[in-house]
Amino acid sequence: MFGVELQDGWTIYIWLLSGAAILVGVVFGIRWAARNEQFDEDIKYLVFDENDKDKMKPEEFAKSQEVNARQEKRRTEVLAEKEAAARAQN
Repeated sequence: MFGVELQDGWTIYIWLLSGAAILVGVVFGIRWAARNEQFDEDIKYLVFDENDKDKMKPEEFAKSQEVNARQEKRRTEVLAEKEAAARAQN
């Protein structure tokens, strides 16, 4: 059509490059998640609050309260770090 003929076997290189790009993306995604505290098994407890006490076992409710307190503390720390970084930048 345009006078350009590709030889047989060139598509394997496109597949190899696509696969390599996907693997690099996955590695960067996992690295980001690990640095941003995304692998927390207790995250499931963050959806509960005081109104759920009667729907949970006492030990589960205690665990959810502990997780909520820890996450609120960490949130305060992160916000303070961001605020300090913003002040240092100005």
